[in-house]
Amino acid sequence: MLKIKEIVRPQSLEEAYELNQKRTNRILGGMLWMRMSNIQIQKAIDLSGLGLDKIEETEEEFSIGCMVTLRELELHTGLNTCFEGLIRRSVEDIVGVQFRNSATIGGSLFGRFGFSDVLTAFLVLDTYVELYRGGVCPLAEFASGKRDNDILVRVIVKKTKGHYAYQSYRNTKTDFPVLAVAMAQAENGVKAAVGARPQRAEVRIVTDMEKNTLKALADSFAYGSNMRASAEYRKHLASVLLKRAAEEIQGKELV
Repeated sequence: MLKIKEIVRPQSLEEAYELNQKRTNRILGGMLWMRMSNIQIQKAIDLSGLGLDKIEETEEEFSIGCMVTLRELELHTGLNTCFEGLIRRSVEDIVGVQFRNSATIGGSLFGRFGFSDVLTAFLVLDTYVELYRGGVCPLAEFASGKRDNDILVRVIVKKTKGHYAYQSYRNTKTDFPVLAVAMAQAENGVKAAVGARPQRAEVRIVTDMEKNTLKALADSFAYGSNMRASAEYRKHLASVLLKRAAEEIQGKELV
C-alpha cells in the first residue's frame, strides 16, 4: 500500500532537485503507477506549480513540459499534424481517457517502463530530454541509462520531414501491449523501435523497408516471456507489425 507522509510544492526546480536527493522522497507525476506500489514516501514532491504543463511550438521544434498529460498529447493538433498521428495512435489505447488525463509524459518516460507505448513512439522521432542537472541528451541515450535522482524537466522533439506509423497488439483493448512498434522514414533512413518485448523499447536504423531487411530487424531484438505472451510469439509478432508499419508508410503491400 502506498503511504505518503507529506506533499510539498517546491517554488523552484532547484528546491525540487534538492528534495529529490533523499531516498525516501519522490517526484509526483500522475501517480498512476506509484499507487500500485507498496512504498512509504516521506515527502512527495509536486511539480504542478512550476509551469511545466505546457506544449510550446516553434518553427524548429516542440517543447513539452514534464507535467503535460497523455491526453493533451493525444489531442494536440500540432504534434499530430507534424508526425502524421503517431503520437495520438501511440497513446489512444492506454487504459482509458480518465487515466490519460492524469498520466504525464514525464512520468511515462522517466520510468523507462518496458510496456511503454510512449517511449516506443518518441524513440523514432528526433527526441531529446532536458534534465535539470544532466542537461539535454538524446532520448535513446537516456532510455538506455540507469535511473537516478535528476528531474526530467521537458521533452524536446525536433520537426523533421518524414512519414510515420505506429502498430501495437493487445490481448484486450486497454491492456498493456503484447508488443509495440513505431517507425519513421526520413531522408537519412528508417528508424524503427520495438517495445513491450517485454523489456524497454529500443530503436534501430535501417536503410530500407524491404521484406528481408524487416525480418533481420525483427531478429535483432531480444524477446522475453510473461503472462501475456511467449518470447517466440513476440518475435513472430515483431515481424508482422514491422511489415504492417512499413506498408502503412509506403502505402503498398510488401511482396
